[in-house]
Amino acid sequence: MSVIIKIISYFKDPWTIFGLFAQFIFFLRFILQWYLSEKHKKIVIPKLFWHLSILGSILILIYSIHRNDPVFITAGFLQIIIFSRSLVIYKKNEKLDKK
Repeated sequence: MSVIIKIISYFKDPWTIFGLFAQFIFFLRFILQWYLSEKHKKIVIPKLFWHLSILGSILILIYSIHRNDPVFITAGFLQIIIFSRSLVIYKKNEKLDKK
């Protein structure tokens, strides 16, 4: 019974709720990519995937800074850089495809 009470007590902390929300946003990108790939019967990575990646990374970074976790802070900064670059490449390819 004490385990259940301990788990419930975690949800009283607004930062825990924020962290779970951040992870949910980041996880949505996988659901989106999986759904569209199944629908099209090939690997599909839509632009929204990169937007969710960046948003999720920013939210997780905010949470990591609050928790003072240097591992996730470093990972968050690197993810934002990499996902932003991927979005730039995606947009360049979009422009080339329209020509």
